[in-house]
Amino acid sequence: MPSSRPHAAPASRHAVAVRHVHFEDLGVLAPLLERRGYRVSYVDAPSDPLAGSLDDADLVVVLGGPVGVGDAPAYPFLAREIAAVQARLATGRPTLGVCLGAQVLAAALGADVAPTGRTEIGYAPLDLTDDGQRSVLAPLAGVPVLHWHGDAFAIPQGARRLAGTPGFPHQAFSHGRSTLGLQFHVEADPARIEQWLVGHAHELAGAGIDPRALREDARRHGAALTAAATAVLTSWLDEVEDGR
Repeated sequence: MPSSRPHAAPASRHAVAVRHVHFEDLGVLAPLLERRGYRVSYVDAPSDPLAGSLDDADLVVVLGGPVGVGDAPAYPFLAREIAAVQARLATGRPTLGVCLGAQVLAAALGADVAPTGRTEIGYAPLDLTDDGQRSVLAPLAGVPVLHWHGDAFAIPQGARRLAGTPGFPHQAFSHGRSTLGLQFHVEADPARIEQWLVGHAHELAGAGIDPRALREDARRHGAALTAAATAVLTSWLDEVEDGR
């Protein structure tokens, strides 16, 4: 559940965000990290060598992108990224994965990730599992989140399934104390949704989705989702920073 206690910001924590396309960045999560005393830097997975660069960060966030884990033969950087994340997870340090990032975490933990042949794009609520209702995801109950995916991950061995939707029953998992994977987007800044609509215009057209509907949904649901996302990440950081 979200923590209500004040949290003193450390002076020198370092957060690394692994990025695949520039407009899919930390979004609304960046100000929260900065308030908590994190120095934020980005590494661009398609071009930056990741080996060893994630191990010592206090926090790693692996972000989304328009490719999938199964595209590694065509995009070799994905294999290097999975290996780097696997090494990161072995350190036990806090690691968050969003969309493609969650799929990379699942693959690094030995779980299958595969295309489903369908897409789930748009704002819709989650079905939290019993574990999810007792987890840091509790503030998301009834709040439409942004879905933008076609691939799906299996729940890694030893992980807890936290959320699903009718079409994609594996939407979130936690593995141990410090690893959290979210198939959906909580970080997307609704004030910058236009960048997503333009950047993914071809995918939207192929799926028959009107960008005007997504734009309106971002306007209607963005404030509530931003508030819930802030509560989720605050609660999760309280837990992992305290070593609970």
